[in-house]
Amino acid sequence: MLAGAATAIGTVGALLALTDADSPLRGPCTLFFLLAAPAVAIGAALRGLDRFGRALTALAGAVVLDMLVAQGMLAVHRWSVRGGVVAVTALSLLLLLLVVGREKFRSKKLGQE
Repeated sequence: MLAGAATAIGTVGALLALTDADSPLRGPCTLFFLLAAPAVAIGAALRGLDRFGRALTALAGAVVLDMLVAQGMLAVHRWSVRGGVVAVTALSLLLLLLVVGREKFRSKKLGQE
């Protein structure tokens, strides 16, 4: 139930940022999305760590990813909230798809041996 609520809050944050809605929830929900999306993707890649270590490393990685996206957008003079949300979403999905693909490849490779 907690994961569903977190997903809903993140989705609302991304939608509020992308639609440029004038809501007092836009800032906190978007910040939650910008931290949670990369943290979930990084956490999925770190299966070997214990819970606390994985959570701490995933959160630190999410902050680093957000800062790299912001720095890159500022360096090319293309900063925008929508662009930042889209870039973080794309990088998080790419990382998550790489993790899922790696797991499927490993399970398929182990099944053939």
